[in-house]
Amino acid sequence: MPAPTALRVALLGCGVVGTQVVRLLTEQADDLTSRVGARLELVGIAVRDTSIARDPVVDPALLTQDADGLVARADIVIEVMGGIEPARSLILRAVASGASVVTANKALLAEDGPTLYHAADEAGVDVYYEAAVAGAIPLVRPVRESLAGDRVERVLGIVNGTTNYVLDQMSAYGMGFDEAVAQAQELGYAEADPTADVEGYDAAAKAAILASLAFHTRVTLDDVSREGITSITADDVAWAAKTGHVIKLLAICEVTPDGVSARVHPALVPLAHPLAGVRGAFNAVFIEAEAAGELMFYGRGAGGAPTASAVLGDVVSVARHRVLGGRGPVESSYAQLPIASPSSTITRYQVRIAVDDRLGVLAQVAQLLAENGVSIEAVRQAPESSDDGSTGIAHLVITTHSAAESALAATVAAIADLDAVQDVTSVLRVEGS
Repeated sequence: MPAPTALRVALLGCGVVGTQVVRLLTEQADDLTSRVGARLELVGIAVRDTSIARDPVVDPALLTQDADGLVARADIVIEVMGGIEPARSLILRAVASGASVVTANKALLAEDGPTLYHAADEAGVDVYYEAAVAGAIPLVRPVRESLAGDRVERVLGIVNGTTNYVLDQMSAYGMGFDEAVAQAQELGYAEADPTADVEGYDAAAKAAILASLAFHTRVTLDDVSREGITSITADDVAWAAKTGHVIKLLAICEVTPDGVSARVHPALVPLAHPLAGVRGAFNAVFIEAEAAGELMFYGRGAGGAPTASAVLGDVVSVARHRVLGGRGPVESSYAQLPIASPSSTITRYQVRIAVDDRLGVLAQVAQLLAENGVSIEAVRQAPESSDDGSTGIAHLVITTHSAAESALAATVAAIADLDAVQDVTSVLRVEGS
């Protein structure tokens, strides 16, 4: 069969990312033709409302509300509409009709990726999703292909630009959480409803995808332990700086003796670690592999143009396969490792406690830590002065050696019950050291 001279491309969704995809397909049409070996012809754009005013780069004649009809006549379907439905059904229809699919839909992949991968495998077509994790940063392909001959041991990353911007503003300028979120919204880094970002859902979906790729095991969103940053205060940020750390929302995926651990939570990162210097809305992912050692990927993790760049990279790849023959990598889940319980996670902690400023309190706290098998690495104590200069409360900042989450939880509960303890102000994990 002769190679096609043109490939029909359907676009599902025309928001910020979709518009930039149209721009790149239009402005770089000749270059893309040379790279692929066939012309990429945009044959339609499925949207909910064709009457909405759009960027002039979008030809109104391409807009349609008949998404089903559009995918049925496409060779390549690009899905940037987001959400679970109708995206899932449309992708499955596209695959069933023999189209290759490029998607940026992290939520769908984290919830039901295996269904899509299985359908694509049965139909003999590609499903690519570089843009679903960390925007423009080439990450999915290196983990899935470049490191296919290695053994990934750990993935540690900042994969949500909104939360990184918020925490960076709190750290650099002393802003409160609400003020920093409001500024992120003004600049377009955060949605009007920032819940998916600040509560860690977005990062957790990306963690599920990365863990699945890195450890050849199916990991879903429900398997990821998740904490957001809404409880982080300006005081937490200030104390982090005093102890030589910065607070970041991290996605952490690793293989433990109990299986695959995938978690998202705020953590203290030592200032000497490369992730500590990731500023603003940028993303960075630190990968530790058995043979390759430490690798770091850094760049813009969100935004229309960066995400569209990742989408077009995938489009070129799947288009080349259709022109030259062959397919990209299929799902690799052969390891089938168990999912480790969050309570078995081993890491270091920093616990900040407000206590009565009197003799013997530290000894009581230290005894409870020892009884629960939690070893102290360092202790810092600072009295709190009242308006008249007198003191009555002291702040203990205790950094532990590595301990199980279950042991730390039991210790904190016991400490909180001590008569001399006013409040367990903060419990943060320490990562990257």
